[in-house]
Amino acid sequence: MDRVTSMRVFARAASAGSLSAAARHLGMSPAMATKHVNALEARLGVKLFHRSTRRLSLTETGANYLEACLRILADIDEAEAAAASQRIKASGLLRMNVPLSFGSRFVAPLIPAFSRQYPEVTVELGLSDATLDLISGNWHLAIRIGRLADSPLQARRLGDSVMRVCAAPAYLDRRGIPRRVAELAQHNCLSYTLSSRQDDKKWAFGVRGEFRVPVSGNLLANNGDALLAASLKGQGIIYQPDFIVREALDRGELVELPLDKPTVGLGGIHALYPADRRPPAKLRVMIDYLARAFADTLPDEFQHPTNPEGGPAS
Repeated sequence: MDRVTSMRVFARAASAGSLSAAARHLGMSPAMATKHVNALEARLGVKLFHRSTRRLSLTETGANYLEACLRILADIDEAEAAAASQRIKASGLLRMNVPLSFGSRFVAPLIPAFSRQYPEVTVELGLSDATLDLISGNWHLAIRIGRLADSPLQARRLGDSVMRVCAAPAYLDRRGIPRRVAELAQHNCLSYTLSSRQDDKKWAFGVRGEFRVPVSGNLLANNGDALLAASLKGQGIIYQPDFIVREALDRGELVELPLDKPTVGLGGIHALYPADRRPPAKLRVMIDYLARAFADTLPDEFQHPTNPEGGPAS
């Protein structure tokens, strides 16, 4: 039988002096209450009560056991109350895993206002372009950009993302402006090593990545900002998300190339989190906050989420 329930029956019976009174309080039959106490005594190998036709009284062992039970039950009740309160009130540690460049530009600046609104939530922001496992890494929430693999995680689409092919004016003055994707083979193409659509041998174009063209270059990096810095110095052409190159394009420090094929469809910006019918309040409020904030802060190209409600990642 459930040991904690048995302890509750025992403690209530000791307080009321009656198994039937304990049963009424706990919403069970007197016969079931008796079974719980009998199970405790059998498990412990001792008698906990002196029984008479009118009243129960504790044995010496029962009195000692009652003190321990009351401490244990109080700890359980406190733990359950704390866990239940986190379903209702946003509090505690929230661990978020976010891509480095996107997190630095669009997530980190949002945290101060979030913290003012939810002061009892402590945010741990993990910035990494590596795709980490949420469950084994004990992450509560991740932001992922691109197409999602099948997984048991829940996903909420926060926005969309587009890709740009760019280079600095100095590079284009020196090497010329490619106008067809096939011409990229004659240029220094700086590649992002963590992308399945882009490597040091081929770049994908077309909405579904159906056109793959050969490329080569003298810099590979696992971070978009590193590639941006090199391109700004005229080292070569980069193929990066709009959120990385937008400011440089607006300032004229980079030029978007007029190629004959569209850039690959990168996919959406998603919040991913472990499946839970009743996720804790700290998680719910952060996802809602990011959805509202991104609608105000992301460039127009990012503000067209097609599945705003949570659903299985796919």
